[in-house]
Amino acid sequence: MLIGKSDLKYVALCAAIVLTAGCATTPVPNEKIAVAKSSVQRAEQSGAPELAPVEMAAARDKLARAEKAAADHDAAPATQLAEQANVDAQLAEATAQEQHSRKAAKEFDASLQALRQESLRSTQPNQ
Repeated sequence: MLIGKSDLKYVALCAAIVLTAGCATTPVPNEKIAVAKSSVQRAEQSGAPELAPVEMAAARDKLARAEKAAADHDAAPATQLAEQANVDAQLAEATAQEQHSRKAAKEFDASLQALRQESLRSTQPNQ
């Protein structure tokens, strides 16, 4: 069975369509990487590098790997890593906020205790 020129053109056309369709369905995840970058920046501003260093390191690492995968046109891993970096950065930010809240609560409790003690001293009769 011989393949004619028109058959080869048809096969080549089909192959080109399949390749083009494959490329079109996996775009480079620039938007997800931008969202992850924004989350990492917010986490950094919230004090996460000091208060949640493990989570912050994970977010930065995954963001760097997502950017590298995107540069290599590996859309699926880039998307997945960007999404993971976003979640890790959100966790780092939440952890930092929780640490800030605990510190504020401890300071509030200490102030309240000091006021109670001062109140007791001022209500006691002088001896």
